Amino acid sequence: MLPSLRLFTPADIAGRLPELGALLQACVHDGASIGFILPFGVAASQAFWTDNVLPAVARGVRLLLVAEVDGRVAGAVQLDWDTNPNQAHRAEVRKLLVAPALRRRGIARLLMQAVEAEARRLPRRLLTLDTRSSDHAEPLYLSLGYAVAGSIPAYALAPAGDRLDATTIMYKQL
Repeated sequence: MLPSLRLFTPADIAGRLPELGALLQACVHDGASIGFILPFGVAASQAFWTDNVLPAVARGVRLLLVAEVDGRVAGAVQLDWDTNPNQAHRAEVRKLLVAPALRRRGIARLLMQAVEAEARRLPRRLLTLDTRSSDHAEPLYLSLGYAVAGSIPAYALAPAGDRLDATTIMYKQL
């Protein structure tokens, strides 16, 4: 079954906070390098949505696109265009998440294609993102036409806190 995609409002974020928190927590516990380290509990997971994402969506400088399967949150991606005046042509793709149990079903690809459509609508002509080097997401981004700008060694602490991982900076001109 294909997921349905929709933009979440601040009220949606608040109303679906337990599901969004569970999605983020599951991805971090599955090893996703998305800015958090273990231990990573429910309170920290929900605080990310209420303290970081919700205010930016409310200010109109970020969107949260959510994939739902059978009415439940299955994935999410953010588009952040809170840029300086000389960067009004670009936006950053943030936190592409797919529930570990639902991966390899095309949800991430659908989310990325939809977030690119939203970027064009804004209009933004350049998208940037970063991903852990050699991570399973990197081939997805390449297949969608993203180019590698470079790599930064020892960029971020791995979720388990046991090593520093490199990150790959990528971009796509729309």
